[in-house]
Amino acid sequence: FSVMALGLNPYINASIIFQLLTLVFPKLEQIQKEGESGRQRINQYTRMLTVPLALLQSVGMFALLRNQGIISNLAPIPLISFIATMTAGTMLLVWLGEMITQKGIGNGISLLIFAGIVGRLPVVIGQTTSTVTAENLFNILTFVALGLFVIVSIVIINEATRRITVYYAKRVRGNKMYGGQSTHLPLRLNQAGVIPIIFAVSLVLMPSLVANFLQASPNATLSSIATSITVWFNPTGFIYNSFYFLLVVGFTFFYTAVIFNPKKIAEEIQKYGGFIPGIRPGTPTANYLNYILTRITLAGATFLGLIAIFPTVARIFTNVPNLILGGTSVLIVVSVVLETFKAIEAQLVMRNYEGYNK
Repeated sequence: FSVMALGLNPYINASIIFQLLTLVFPKLEQIQKEGESGRQRINQYTRMLTVPLALLQSVGMFALLRNQGIISNLAPIPLISFIATMTAGTMLLVWLGEMITQKGIGNGISLLIFAGIVGRLPVVIGQTTSTVTAENLFNILTFVALGLFVIVSIVIINEATRRITVYYAKRVRGNKMYGGQSTHLPLRLNQAGVIPIIFAVSLVLMPSLVANFLQASPNATLSSIATSITVWFNPTGFIYNSFYFLLVVGFTFFYTAVIFNPKKIAEEIQKYGGFIPGIRPGTPTANYLNYILTRITLAGATFLGLIAIFPTVARIFTNVPNLILGGTSVLIVVSVVLETFKAIEAQLVMRNYEGYNK
């Protein structure tokens, strides 16, 4: 097993916890609104919380590997070394992600997750092609067609926006006239991006991780409950996929509310003399934006949820045991590629590199 077997799960879990805590503690919400300095403080707190979470998940990983017979029981010193090594691997990934964000292009954490998915691709393709026979060739081709359809759908949904027209009244300041123009406020169908599905993946795996640790408990009742949880949260089971779907939908609404504040947008529009045709400035504008955002977020959240459970549905219809990429992986790969391309394009435009599009 790899020293980075935990991946970025502890960091993602810590991020989820702090996102939730900002809704409970006004002090954290105030820090979050302090711009770059506030963001750095929240990141520092997130890194600090990542360490104990990584320690706990390292213990769970040890229990999982032991139950599967990969490793045997360890003495205290080797066990501590195992836990420390796994934790250090996670913190190294966090550091690499932050360095990529600061000195590279795009979101470093997302790019590392992208690299992990793409790195597994050759192995999974090899496993899939090794199972190709004359009998299941049609099923595999059907799955490939479904995969292409999903990729195209993800691109369309990621780029889809609802444009709301905003007019600005004419204003005279001194000898100059301002305003008298119209612009558009773009509301993306998938406003939250890949963050909700990454959060949901981390949480949906937690019950199984804890249950694997408790299965070795000497308490027969506790061990039996842990075994039942492991069965319930089988990735191909109904309970797992239903829970996964609901988590994705819930996190999509939650994260959209975090990153897009209709009241603040309405205040900014009113501040600069803007208005939406047929809607009064101020609170009515905020209510209108919230209404539109809720409707399009419902569609986007449902789409993300369906993409999340795509592997199970595809396996039922195609009977292909080794899927090349799951729905979550496809979404992350496509979204990261699109966002990274936009970041590169923005950098090139900023540097006035006109030869790029020629």
